[in-house]
Amino acid sequence: MNVHQIKAPYLLFVGDAEDLLMAKTAKGVAHWRPENSLGQLRFPEAKADLGLPDMDVATAAAAGAKTLIIGLAPMGNSLPPSWIDVCIQALEAGMDVASGLHLRLTDVPDIVATAQRTGGKIHDVRTPPANLPCGTGLPRTGKRLLTVGTDCCVGKMFTALAIHKEMQAQGMDATFRATGQTGIFIAGQGISVDAVVSDFISGSVELLAPAAAHDEHWDVIEGQGSLLHPAYAGVSLGLLHGSQADVLVVCHEAGRVEMDMMPGYDVPSLEETIEINLRLASRTNAKVRLGGIALNTSRYSEAEALQLISEVQQRFDVPVIDPVRTGVAAIVEGLRHG
Repeated sequence: MNVHQIKAPYLLFVGDAEDLLMAKTAKGVAHWRPENSLGQLRFPEAKADLGLPDMDVATAAAAGAKTLIIGLAPMGNSLPPSWIDVCIQALEAGMDVASGLHLRLTDVPDIVATAQRTGGKIHDVRTPPANLPCGTGLPRTGKRLLTVGTDCCVGKMFTALAIHKEMQAQGMDATFRATGQTGIFIAGQGISVDAVVSDFISGSVELLAPAAAHDEHWDVIEGQGSLLHPAYAGVSLGLLHGSQADVLVVCHEAGRVEMDMMPGYDVPSLEETIEINLRLASRTNAKVRLGGIALNTSRYSEAEALQLISEVQQRFDVPVIDPVRTGVAAIVEGLRHG
């Protein structure tokens, strides 16, 4: 499969990040793949701390690090010289370098020249593979679950990863399919579908989650955007059609009233979100069904959150969970016996 494949273990570059929000990519990798996260590289002024051993490039390379991951985003449209120096040091130490930035490392001449000299690889994971196909809509073996949302940034990646982890814990044959930069670093491979030309989004997802060896295999596909988001609906629809999902899990941040980065746009209801996703998903899989609802209840107390989860479950008669508070076992159990 012609997708980005990132070698582990990783040295996570935190740089001068003031907090973990600035270093959210590194934070996501450290949380979900601690076994691959060898250490962190922080500048003296950094305030963000992943709780990993502090290492410089030489120490990490000696310890076996294979890839330096740029785990945060800089201000402006250029890489700070200190970041470029770290990338060059990593390549000279025999490591690859990987970035999820819109700015491509392959557009930085000194980094490219060093990679050519050392044989190291540069992974700009927001750069899609070449020659992606258009979607075919043809049925394929295996089962697929896609996380969708009422909005952006409501927990689609976190929920998909939690479901994948629980599937494996319950002995199911499952693969997490990453569709965004942080997910790619966590999975070690994937396609950043928001960087794919729109005509090829559904085809890229068919490539990412191909026919399985048997019908009991599950691909858990990370969702992006929202069908009802004025800016990002396109990528969501391409994912929906390309995944040919058997099961959708709808993600929602309880208490959010306005859509992300969209002043004046109310967050759509769960009812509307479920209806439109099932209707459009049925175009490529007539048997698609709702497998559960994942609520982000971080705005609420424990008691309030559990009450809300109970109320939503009564409304929709499907498993309703908060991946952080309750885990996702109820959804996975439903998939095994549904």
